[in-house]
Amino acid sequence: MNHQIGIGFRKDFAEEFLNGNELNPAFIELAPENWIGMGGYWKKILNQAAEKYPITCHGLSLSIGSPDELDVDFVKQVKQFLNDYQIKIYSEHLSYSKCDNAHLYDLLPIPFREDAIKHIVKRIKQVQDILEMPLVIENVSYYTPLAAEMKEHEFISAIVKESGCKLLLDVNNVFVNAFNHNYNAKDFLKALPLSEVAYIHIAGHEQVSESLIIDTHGQAVIDPVFELFDFATSLIKPVPVLLERDFNIPELTELQDELNRLDKIVATKWQTKKNYA
Repeated sequence: MNHQIGIGFRKDFAEEFLNGNELNPAFIELAPENWIGMGGYWKKILNQAAEKYPITCHGLSLSIGSPDELDVDFVKQVKQFLNDYQIKIYSEHLSYSKCDNAHLYDLLPIPFREDAIKHIVKRIKQVQDILEMPLVIENVSYYTPLAAEMKEHEFISAIVKESGCKLLLDVNNVFVNAFNHNYNAKDFLKALPLSEVAYIHIAGHEQVSESLIIDTHGQAVIDPVFELFDFATSLIKPVPVLLERDFNIPELTELQDELNRLDKIVATKWQTKKNYA
């Protein structure tokens, strides 16, 4: 594989993946919360993975939109983990998962409002000051807008511009939101700050009714999402691309087929563009 196409690293298939040759990504991604402080067998597995592949991190519990105070100790733990494994990308969700010190175990939407922008920008800058590197934020899927005063793309663009962070473009989330909220996915993509995209995610989802798609990361990527990814790659510079599959793990050869399809798309779209930074 000639391009930067990676896979989410899951304990469910870690041993089979590391000891076999069915799945050959350019890099792996993991959630730091699931590995920080890990010892014993899983520490050995992590070290084995780090010896074989570059690692990126995609967090779950930073809760950048939370009204609670930022968990500075946690951010410092993340920084140490990033340094220990020479990780250059740390991304998180533009959402929140903690309120009144209660962990909600879900990614809740943030109102598209000016006061929310100011709050999040302040927190992102605080995180970046501790990490001494840009935070990469992901556009998330959501199922109902909350007291919105602006469009989602305006909200995302303002946060990226004012905080100096980078954007993790989740193509499946764009597809899901466009379907659920009845807007044009390509127009939405073109309105984002695409020059600041540092990273791309793509995943599967589940359509549960004629009018509702749920972002699950538990199914294969469907053709229309691959087509939207193809369109997105025509708009941005070459960046790493990550295939997410969190559960309902198929045979590793099936995941490799998806990686190959992504690789074929970027080979066509990015072959004449500057290589990865």
